[in-house]
Amino acid sequence: MKPPTDPYHAHIYFDADSRPVALGLHQELAEMLAQGRLADLLLVGKMHDRGIGPHPKPQFEVQFHAAALPSLLPLLQDCGLTVLLHPLSDDDLADHTTLAQWIGEPLLLDLSVLDPPGHNQGLARFGQLQFGAGAGHR
Repeated sequence: MKPPTDPYHAHIYFDADSRPVALGLHQELAEMLAQGRLADLLLVGKMHDRGIGPHPKPQFEVQFHAAALPSLLPLLQDCGLTVLLHPLSDDDLADHTTLAQWIGEPLLLDLSVLDPPGHNQGLARFGQLQFGAGAGHR
C-alpha cells in the first residue's frame, strides 16, 4: 500500500477524434478540484494540443496524492482514453517506465528528455505547476 501523500501524475492522451471525450473528463476533474470534492486532487493541467516533453501525443496532466487513486482510477479506466499513471520519485526514467501503469494502449515515450536519476524536476513543481510550465519535462 502506498503512503497516502505519495505524489502521482496521470497523463491523459487524446487525438482530434477523442478530444471531446478528453475535454469532458478535463472539465469533470477541474470541477472536482474547484469544488474540493477530492481533497488529494491537486492540479488539473491545461490541455496541450501537441506532444510535449516525452509525450508523443496531445495530453493533459493531473497531479494528485496516492490517497486519490481509489477515486480517480475508475474515472481514468472508464474514459476510453490512453492514460499514463506514474508516481513521482527521484528517478524520472523509472517513473515513466518500470513504475508506470498504462490504461489503454501504451505509447512510445521519448525517454531521452527525462531528468537523470536524482534530479527529477517534477518533484519540485508537484502541486504548484502544470506540465509544460516551468522546469522539467514530465
